Amino acid sequence: MNLILETQRLLLREILPSDAEALFEMETNPNVHKYLWNKPLTQISEVHNYIEFVRKQYRDHNIGRFAMILKETNTLIGWAGIKYNTETVNNKIHFYDIGYRLNEQYWGKGYASEATYAWLDYGFNIMKIKIMDAAAQAENVASNKILQKIGMLQTEQYLEEGVAWNWYELKNPNLK
Repeated sequence: MNLILETQRLLLREILPSDAEALFEMETNPNVHKYLWNKPLTQISEVHNYIEFVRKQYRDHNIGRFAMILKETNTLIGWAGIKYNTETVNNKIHFYDIGYRLNEQYWGKGYASEATYAWLDYGFNIMKIKIMDAAAQAENVASNKILQKIGMLQTEQYLEEGVAWNWYELKNPNLK
Protein backbone atom coordinates (compact mmCIF):
# COMPACT_ATOMS: atom_id res chain seq x y z
CA MET A 1 0.00 0.00 0.00
CA ASN A 2 1.20 3.48 -0.74
CA LEU A 3 -1.08 5.12 1.79
CA ILE A 4 0.48 7.41 4.41
CA LEU A 5 -1.61 9.58 6.71
CA GLU A 6 0.00 12.52 8.44
CA THR A 7 -1.09 14.38 11.55
CA GLN A 8 0.59 17.18 13.43
CA ARG A 9 2.92 14.79 15.28
CA LEU A 10 2.49 11.43 13.57
CA LEU A 11 3.01 9.53 10.35
CA LEU A 12 0.70 6.56 9.88
CA ARG A 13 2.17 4.12 7.40
CA GLU A 14 1.83 0.45 6.60
CA ILE A 15 3.36 -1.99 9.04
CA LEU A 16 6.49 -3.54 7.57
CA PRO A 17 8.41 -6.72 8.46
CA SER A 18 11.23 -4.43 9.63
CA ASP A 19 8.90 -3.14 12.40
CA ALA A 20 8.98 -6.49 14.20
CA GLU A 21 11.48 -5.54 16.94
CA ALA A 22 9.68 -2.32 17.89
CA LEU A 23 6.30 -4.07 17.90
CA PHE A 24 7.71 -6.96 19.94
CA GLU A 25 8.95 -4.50 22.57
CA MET A 26 5.41 -3.14 22.91
CA GLU A 27 3.64 -6.50 22.74
CA THR A 28 5.75 -8.13 25.49
CA ASN A 29 4.76 -5.47 28.03
CA PRO A 30 2.19 -6.92 30.50
CA ASN A 31 0.74 -3.41 31.06
CA VAL A 32 -0.05 -3.08 27.35
CA HIS A 33 -1.93 -6.38 27.55
CA LYS A 34 -3.76 -5.72 30.80
CA TYR A 35 -7.06 -5.32 28.93
CA LEU A 36 -6.16 -7.79 26.18
CA TRP A 37 -6.60 -11.01 28.15
CA ASN A 38 -3.31 -10.49 30.01
CA LYS A 39 -1.46 -12.43 27.35
CA PRO A 40 1.65 -10.47 26.32
CA LEU A 41 3.63 -12.03 23.52
CA THR A 42 6.63 -14.14 24.39
CA GLN A 43 8.17 -14.93 21.01
CA ILE A 44 9.07 -12.66 18.12
CA SER A 45 7.52 -15.20 15.75
CA GLU A 46 4.13 -14.10 17.13
CA VAL A 47 4.86 -10.55 15.94
CA HIS A 48 5.93 -11.85 12.53
CA ASN A 49 2.61 -13.73 12.31
CA TYR A 50 0.73 -10.55 13.28
CA ILE A 51 2.57 -8.53 10.63
CA GLU A 52 1.68 -11.16 8.02
CA PHE A 53 -1.98 -10.98 9.11
CA VAL A 54 -2.02 -7.17 8.85
CA ARG A 55 -0.35 -7.22 5.45
CA LYS A 56 -2.95 -9.75 4.25
CA GLN A 57 -5.63 -7.26 5.39
CA TYR A 58 -3.97 -4.64 3.16
CA ARG A 59 -4.13 -7.01 0.18
CA ASP A 60 -7.62 -8.38 0.84
CA HIS A 61 -9.43 -5.24 2.06
CA ASN A 62 -7.13 -2.34 1.12
CA ILE A 63 -7.00 -1.26 4.77
CA GLY A 64 -5.66 -2.42 8.12
CA ARG A 65 -3.67 -1.36 11.15
CA PHE A 66 -0.80 1.01 10.41
CA ALA A 67 2.41 1.81 12.23
CA MET A 68 2.21 4.97 14.30
CA ILE A 69 5.49 6.86 13.82
CA LEU A 70 6.45 9.86 15.93
CA LYS A 71 7.65 12.43 13.39
CA GLU A 72 10.02 14.16 15.78
CA THR A 73 12.16 11.04 16.33
CA ASN A 74 11.02 8.66 13.55
CA THR A 75 10.17 6.15 16.31
CA LEU A 76 7.46 3.52 16.02
CA ILE A 77 5.31 4.15 19.10
CA GLY A 78 2.42 1.79 18.35
CA TRP A 79 -0.22 1.14 15.73
CA ALA A 80 -3.62 2.51 14.77
CA GLY A 81 -6.02 2.05 11.92
CA ILE A 82 -9.16 0.63 10.45
CA LYS A 83 -9.68 -3.12 10.27
CA TYR A 84 -12.27 -4.96 8.22
CA ASN A 85 -13.50 -7.77 10.48
CA THR A 86 -14.30 -11.10 8.91
CA GLU A 87 -14.60 -12.86 12.28
CA THR A 88 -17.55 -12.54 14.63
CA VAL A 89 -17.23 -9.99 17.43
CA ASN A 90 -20.23 -9.17 19.61
CA ASN A 91 -22.44 -11.21 17.26
CA LYS A 92 -21.36 -8.98 14.36
CA ILE A 93 -19.36 -9.87 11.27
CA HIS A 94 -18.16 -7.98 8.19
CA PHE A 95 -17.74 -4.54 9.75
CA TYR A 96 -15.04 -1.88 10.03
CA ASP A 97 -13.54 -1.07 13.40
CA ILE A 98 -11.09 1.54 14.52
CA GLY A 99 -8.33 0.52 16.88
CA TYR A 100 -5.02 1.53 18.38
CA ARG A 101 -2.29 0.28 20.66
CA LEU A 102 0.61 2.26 22.07
CA ASN A 103 3.88 1.43 23.74
CA GLU A 104 3.42 2.33 27.42
CA GLN A 105 5.90 5.19 27.47
CA TYR A 106 3.66 7.06 24.99
CA TRP A 107 0.40 6.73 26.93
CA GLY A 108 -1.44 9.85 28.04
CA LYS A 109 0.05 12.16 25.40
CA GLY A 110 -2.92 12.26 22.99
CA TYR A 111 -1.32 10.14 20.27
CA ALA A 112 -4.15 7.56 20.11
CA SER A 113 -6.76 10.31 19.76
CA GLU A 114 -4.70 12.12 17.14
CA ALA A 115 -4.31 8.93 15.09
CA THR A 116 -7.95 7.87 15.40
CA TYR A 117 -9.22 11.29 14.33
CA ALA A 118 -7.11 10.90 11.17
CA TRP A 119 -8.48 7.40 10.59
CA LEU A 120 -12.08 8.50 11.11
CA ASP A 121 -11.57 11.24 8.55
CA TYR A 122 -10.07 8.77 6.07
CA GLY A 123 -12.68 6.09 6.72
CA PHE A 124 -15.64 8.43 6.38
CA ASN A 125 -14.43 10.77 3.64
CA ILE A 126 -12.27 8.52 1.45
CA MET A 127 -13.58 5.00 2.08
CA LYS A 128 -17.19 6.16 2.59
CA ILE A 129 -17.68 3.73 5.50
CA LYS A 130 -21.27 4.00 6.73
CA ILE A 131 -20.67 3.02 10.36
CA MET A 132 -17.39 2.77 12.26
CA ASP A 133 -17.33 0.37 15.19
CA ALA A 134 -14.97 -0.10 18.13
CA ALA A 135 -14.77 -2.08 21.34
CA ALA A 136 -12.97 -1.56 24.64
CA GLN A 137 -13.00 -3.54 27.84
CA ALA A 138 -15.40 -1.83 30.22
CA GLU A 139 -12.67 -1.47 32.87
CA ASN A 140 -10.23 0.15 30.43
CA VAL A 141 -11.01 3.74 31.38
CA ALA A 142 -8.36 5.30 29.12
CA SER A 143 -9.47 3.49 25.97
CA ASN A 144 -13.13 4.21 26.63
CA LYS A 145 -12.30 7.91 27.06
CA ILE A 146 -10.45 7.96 23.74
CA LEU A 147 -13.39 6.42 21.89
CA GLN A 148 -15.81 8.87 23.50
CA LYS A 149 -13.47 11.80 22.79
CA ILE A 150 -13.45 11.03 19.05
CA GLY A 151 -17.25 11.05 19.06
CA MET A 152 -18.10 7.37 19.24
CA LEU A 153 -21.25 6.41 21.11
CA GLN A 154 -21.51 3.38 23.33
CA THR A 155 -24.45 1.40 22.00
CA GLU A 156 -24.22 -1.71 24.14
CA GLN A 157 -22.15 -3.80 26.47
CA TYR A 158 -21.38 -7.46 25.82
CA LEU A 159 -19.54 -10.31 27.52
CA GLU A 160 -16.67 -12.18 25.98
CA GLU A 161 -15.23 -15.01 28.03
CA GLY A 162 -16.83 -13.48 31.13
CA VAL A 163 -15.30 -10.04 30.56
CA ALA A 164 -17.49 -6.96 29.98
CA TRP A 165 -16.76 -5.00 26.81
CA ASN A 166 -18.27 -1.71 25.65
CA TRP A 167 -19.37 -1.56 22.01
CA TYR A 168 -19.15 1.77 20.21
CA GLU A 169 -20.53 3.02 16.91
CA LEU A 170 -20.29 6.22 14.92
CA LYS A 171 -22.35 6.83 11.80
CA ASN A 172 -20.72 8.64 8.92
CA PRO A 173 -22.11 12.19 9.16
CA ASN A 174 -21.50 12.71 5.43
CA LEU A 175 -23.79 9.89 4.29
CA LYS A 176 -27.56 9.85 4.49
